Amino acid sequence: MELAQRFPNFQIELEKKLAVIDLSGVRPRLLLHSCCGPCSSYVLEYLTRHFEVSLFYYNPNIWPEAEYIKRLSEQDRLLREAPFAQSVRRLPAEYDPEAFEAISEGLEGEKEGGARCAECFRLRLERTARAAKEGAFDYFTTTLTVSPHKNSRLLNKIGQETGEKFGVEFLCSDFKKARGFDRSLELSEQYALYRQEYCGCRYSKGRPEETGRG
Repeated sequence: MELAQRFPNFQIELEKKLAVIDLSGVRPRLLLHSCCGPCSSYVLEYLTRHFEVSLFYYNPNIWPEAEYIKRLSEQDRLLREAPFAQSVRRLPAEYDPEAFEAISEGLEGEKEGGARCAECFRLRLERTARAAKEGAFDYFTTTLTVSPHKNSRLLNKIGQETGEKFGVEFLCSDFKKARGFDRSLELSEQYALYRQEYCGCRYSKGRPEETGRG
């Protein structure tokens, strides 16, 4: 029991919560932070069965701006072309690279998954939580846990802290489980989505150990 409390299975817990939601007969409103089209593909397919989903593309870490625009364009194309996402509305979100640079100061040399990434997660999730609060959403969550390169425990911890701060419930997840990541690859191929070769920020670009993070 102590081990389960320390290392919860977020996928099992999510499935239990979804079962309760489905039994209620009500589709809650959920704001989904998306890092990119490929990662959002499976997550949208999964969550739109249970929620009224809106998407929030807040990613000030992406560099350069041309890369940001390319990824956003692919996100919008997925929302147009995928039947599971056609009812999903994307809320406007600013491109604010200065915010990312501010939280990265002094952490430029960190490897992916280190302190800089934790601050980046917090920056994006806090902005999403604020938008969820302003929009009176029931829940918010992020596509980031679908990646095998992202620390789901850390993401869920930050998400819960952020949810408490803004007064909106964070939907914990580990979307990579139950073939979630594999399904995202299948959908990315089906829709010929651009899969980026680095996480997004200028510090990760060109590092061999950090390629293939899309």
